[in-house]
Amino acid sequence: MTDAQQVQQQAALSLERLWPRLEITFRDEADVAPADWRALEMRLRHEWERLFGLLLGLYGGHYDFFYHLEELLRAAARSWFARPTWLKQLDARREAAPAWFQSQQMVGGMCYVDLFAGTLQGLRDRLPSFKKLGLTYLHLMPLFESPEGKSDGGYAVSSYRRLNPKLGTIEELAELACEFQEQGISLVLDFVFNHTSDEHEWARRAQAGDHEYERFYFLFPDRRIPDTYERTLREIFPTVRRGSFSWREDIHRWVWTTFNSFQWDLNYANPAVFRAMAQEMLFIANIGVEVLRLDAVAFIWKRMGTSCENQPEAHQIIQAFHCLARIAAPALLFKSEAIVHPDDVVSYISPRECQISYNPLLMALLWESLATGEVKLLAHSMRRRFRLPQGTAWVNYLRSHDDIGWTFDDNDARWEWIDPSGHRRFLNQFYMGRFPGSFARGVPFQENPDTGDARISGTLASLAGLELAIQSGDEQQMELAMRRIQMLYSIILSIGGIPLIYLGDEVGTLNDYAFTSDPDKADDSRWVHRPQADWAWRGKVEHDLNSPHGQVFAQLVRLIALRKQQPAISDSETAFVETGNWHLFGYVRHGAGQRLFVVA
Repeated sequence: MTDAQQVQQQAALSLERLWPRLEITFRDEADVAPADWRALEMRLRHEWERLFGLLLGLYGGHYDFFYHLEELLRAAARSWFARPTWLKQLDARREAAPAWFQSQQMVGGMCYVDLFAGTLQGLRDRLPSFKKLGLTYLHLMPLFESPEGKSDGGYAVSSYRRLNPKLGTIEELAELACEFQEQGISLVLDFVFNHTSDEHEWARRAQAGDHEYERFYFLFPDRRIPDTYERTLREIFPTVRRGSFSWREDIHRWVWTTFNSFQWDLNYANPAVFRAMAQEMLFIANIGVEVLRLDAVAFIWKRMGTSCENQPEAHQIIQAFHCLARIAAPALLFKSEAIVHPDDVVSYISPRECQISYNPLLMALLWESLATGEVKLLAHSMRRRFRLPQGTAWVNYLRSHDDIGWTFDDNDARWEWIDPSGHRRFLNQFYMGRFPGSFARGVPFQENPDTGDARISGTLASLAGLELAIQSGDEQQMELAMRRIQMLYSIILSIGGIPLIYLGDEVGTLNDYAFTSDPDKADDSRWVHRPQADWAWRGKVEHDLNSPHGQVFAQLVRLIALRKQQPAISDSETAFVETGNWHLFGYVRHGAGQRLFVVA
């Protein structure tokens, strides 16, 4: 008998034993409809063998494996039975049309609730603005409870079941999700599952000496084990903190903190962690979320002697989460956030893992092409790396809440006779405005003066030259900046996938340097492109075609409307064209009897 056959047999036997126990658990709940039982059993039997095999591979060696397995099944059943009726109806529609997210009608936006609208009620008031722009997908940046001050922009989560009270309540978010869906807008939220805040209940229990919760994290009494790990780890924020471990004087332990000292990495080698986070995921799904952005997917499994990035178990964990979602919240999609080597980015994209993914390579190389005036690296990379498995899609963006890193493959660069290290140094200098002839007004993020390494912060308009043009009053520079912005948007709207707009960029918002006077933000230049929305100003410029901001908005509204009229953009492959000119980027989209040829 092969290993696969053994797993198949074990899966069948385990379900035969567990299903009656599940029925006993819920049989006395009068509000569980027979149709819900049938749907649960059908989905469970469809996903069970795969889920069992994944969890057996991850946790089969643990003495309490079957306890956790049974508890996971109960959690999935409980979540499905509690799922609101409107979401169960949405599940049915999504299962009937699984390619819904590949439609040309899909256009995304992303924002921080507090910076864009103040509160959830304020966001509801902006619904007409979203409709006017043509959005069908709205990603609300982290809005769960997090510490005051140092919270990494909300990515240090203190509770997955409570919102930042300044924004609103879970109940208000659920109501908003339903209203968005009625208006044709899918809600997207972050699932920050690599780490929690050090103020999360689990971390507080670990700090209090609770051994069960100490095992939720990586805590060490001395440097012996951390030093061994760090021989092969890279530093994420070297100018803020050296290494990947932080000393906690209050507990006399070194804690694994990949990103910031207040973000404690979770230990997914512990099945209790997987089970606990699965329950949080299903809770968030029942709020009305249609897409979960899986944060920092590359870092979730640790193995000594490796970089502790992109380990095989990281994929198995995500795939197991995916199986649970198919059972208890089948409308839910996963979006991967893996800002790593292009080969590793693609490895997370699959109909059975993350159906959609950010496309950091396209983003970085569009900016690279603007700086060089050449498309050879962009064209070469897209021909090699743009294609995805059937049933998946890219999320194409120009800017986000994060910095820009030059994530192209070194061998791709060398193929085009480009020195990768020197080219990255040039791009950093160009987008910091330090290179002769640069039009950009970017700000360095995590700059290392010794090596020249850095990443770039800044809004779309400031990086594309609009800030410099406005300051100088140069009409020719203004025209060029507007054309750059229009060209960039034209590409992400047509190349294939879901275009995503970092809200504020649609009206050409410029850099906001006020963050330097806020001690909680001054050491993080990414706040330069996270300004507070000025709605009085926006209300004026959106209708003022004499202002560059109004022109940016009008052009984008027109381009989005044009995209939605092109069936060739929907769920079709992109064929990249060899234009024979280093300054022209071309591709063809064809589908639904239509052919679309794009040259930029």
